[in-house]
Amino acid sequence: MTTDPYRADLIIQNISIFNPFICDWTDDSLAIRDGYIMGFGSEYSAARILDFGGARILPGLIDAHLHIESSLLTPAEFGRLALKHGTTTVIADPHEIANVAGIPGIKAMIDDSKRTPLDIFFMLPSCVPATPMDCAGATLTADDLIPLFSDDSVIGLGEMMNVPGVLGEDPEVLKKIALSGIVDGHAPMLSGAALDLYIRSGIQSDHECITADEAKEKLIKGMYIFMREGAAARNLRDLAPLADCRTASRCSFATDDRHADMLDAAGSIDDCIRIALSSGVSEEVAFRMATLTPAERFCLNDRGALTPGRIADFIVLEDSDGFSVKKTFKRGQEIVNLPYRPPLPLKTRFSCQLPDRADLVITGIGPARVIGIIPGQITTVEEIHDVIGSNLPDTRSDILKAVVCDRYHAGGFGLGLVRGFGLSNGALAISVSHDSHNIVAVGADDSDIAMAIRIVASHNGAMAVVSGSETSVLPLSWGGIMSEKPYPEVVDALGRLDNHARSLGAIRNPFMYLSFLALTVIPELRLTERGLFDNTRFCETDLFVDT
Repeated sequence: MTTDPYRADLIIQNISIFNPFICDWTDDSLAIRDGYIMGFGSEYSAARILDFGGARILPGLIDAHLHIESSLLTPAEFGRLALKHGTTTVIADPHEIANVAGIPGIKAMIDDSKRTPLDIFFMLPSCVPATPMDCAGATLTADDLIPLFSDDSVIGLGEMMNVPGVLGEDPEVLKKIALSGIVDGHAPMLSGAALDLYIRSGIQSDHECITADEAKEKLIKGMYIFMREGAAARNLRDLAPLADCRTASRCSFATDDRHADMLDAAGSIDDCIRIALSSGVSEEVAFRMATLTPAERFCLNDRGALTPGRIADFIVLEDSDGFSVKKTFKRGQEIVNLPYRPPLPLKTRFSCQLPDRADLVITGIGPARVIGIIPGQITTVEEIHDVIGSNLPDTRSDILKAVVCDRYHAGGFGLGLVRGFGLSNGALAISVSHDSHNIVAVGADDSDIAMAIRIVASHNGAMAVVSGSETSVLPLSWGGIMSEKPYPEVVDALGRLDNHARSLGAIRNPFMYLSFLALTVIPELRLTERGLFDNTRFCETDLFVDT
């Protein structure tokens, strides 16, 4: 029996449809069958017809780059939250769980991602560990990654953070880049001939641009630019002037790293659109950047626009002056009240040498290297301050102690100084520590620092705030970096942690800054379980300056 080519499952009437191919709107009806767009107009019929009363609809929003682990939610639970905000497709790099649990961790993420209507595509981690000097829970070679490309959800190679390896033409690095025709980059502040070489290796995108000039050079040289607006790295407003009708086909939005509370309150790509609009980007350009451009960049030619043959992923906008998602449709079905689904089991090791108060004593007097936090950025600066070890932490100068503890091999811990967290007393600790995910802590009191670390270890991963006898904790038992709880419970726990931390004087989003303190592939000064690391020279360095 031949199927009637004009008979649909559903017709949506009285709508204004955004078409990102021409960056314009069309008033028409939309015919949908089997989750796909059939076409437009009155030639189609269906038993089910919906009248949207003139509402505006857009293709489903696409996040060009993020780490689901940073939401602190499992993939299926992340999907419940992202879909509520109109994001229907995400491109995820699971290098956080890969650093913790290797190939089994990646497979666990892929398996759990199939339990949500949200389409989650994966870029395989290119740098596990982040640098050859880092010591994580796994090491992945090109040969290790090859079998994973057989999964339909795997579409490319994730951000290549090993810039020295690329520029030095390291054979293993080049072998990884050759695994796929789609390769994301990670090249903060790289320019000139070095950038040329980085691009020549086969890397096509970057999400680390901080200034418009940096992004412009990379655009001119043919890269895709993902304008990032995360929790700690907030670059969108600075890059927005670059987004116009000439560049929209090469620019997308990315959330990169957002905790669940920020996703719940502010949103996802819908939040990026609002920020772009408030920064002077036109609606049509912003909407194209959030839909068709990322689809084209990742060769996802079945989505990104509401045209014949594409998946019927779309959002209905509120009838208001601002940009707000009223409804989300996935494959032609409205997303309403998705149930919580407990995650599949994921066991990881957690073996730590825990410091006590005596281990945190800093001896010495003189000029010392201090990690300077930059508000709104994950980059840091190296500051030199004259310190007296016995007087540290120095809350009047906002110079606090920071500690990173090896969680995998019962190894040692690194001790350093950081300025910018604002704590007047107490301590924070977390087992989310990019990219190796050791325990990282910061505090104004040695006893509180030691206690916070012990609490995190006792839960096999957690976030903790300690001030004397008062403690606040969010267990992160899924790999030591994600919660197994429903997102409303995670959001509530994050609120309690934030209120406790803010009562101690902490800056906004202190845990997000803390989680990046050990990331050695970002300038300038970092702290690992081995001690201070100078990213500008790509080597370890001493706490006290040799005078």
